[in-house]
Amino acid sequence: MMQEILSIARADGVTTLSMDDGKANVMSVAMLQALHQAFEAAQRHGDLVLLQGRAGMFSGGFDLNVFKRSPAEAVQMLTEGARLAERMLSYPHPVLAVATGHAVAMGLFVLLSADWRIGIDQGARFHAIEVQIGMTLPRFATEVCRQRLSPAAMQRAALTAAPHTPAQALEAGMLDELAPADALPAAVQAQVARLKALDAKAFTATKQRLRAQTLAALRQAITDDIAEWQTRIGGQR
Repeated sequence: MMQEILSIARADGVTTLSMDDGKANVMSVAMLQALHQAFEAAQRHGDLVLLQGRAGMFSGGFDLNVFKRSPAEAVQMLTEGARLAERMLSYPHPVLAVATGHAVAMGLFVLLSADWRIGIDQGARFHAIEVQIGMTLPRFATEVCRQRLSPAAMQRAALTAAPHTPAQALEAGMLDELAPADALPAAVQAQVARLKALDAKAFTATKQRLRAQTLAALRQAITDDIAEWQTRIGGQR
């Protein structure tokens, strides 16, 4: 099943992860576990990771059906998602995310956890929908947003759940560059080449230094989130 929803390819020091569950590329337990395993393998190889969705969809976020189906699975899914953000932010090699389409909720937080983010310039929505659908933004997601977005952009995106067009997402800091659909592969390859040309040791050391405070705050946030999820969700019958 993992290979059906996440295809993995390795070539020339790059591990390409392509999400496609045939629908919204939800961050289900299966998808998250597949991503964790793929990142672990890529790290063993010392690879740059290229993470993308299919045309029109990066990820629609957590699988909301899980909340109705199983409290234990919901806690597991949320925990795996938070840990994926931590894994990406601390991954010692470059992580390039390609927003081939919509990035919503956890899909947006995954995008924000990459080192460089390219988005398609039309037809995609970037949206932290939590407040809109009656959910309090998790602590871990707050830290993920904080390390990328200005206070003003966070207010718009997280507090008022404002949807962003690709141009608005670029202005807000959700993306680093935009490209038309037909030029997206070339833009991706240009960034892969640029990131691979960086000095590997200097990149790793600088990433660790830049992210030290973020990761400390994120790890505490995850601990606090898990405690709350286990009590509030896991305690349901």
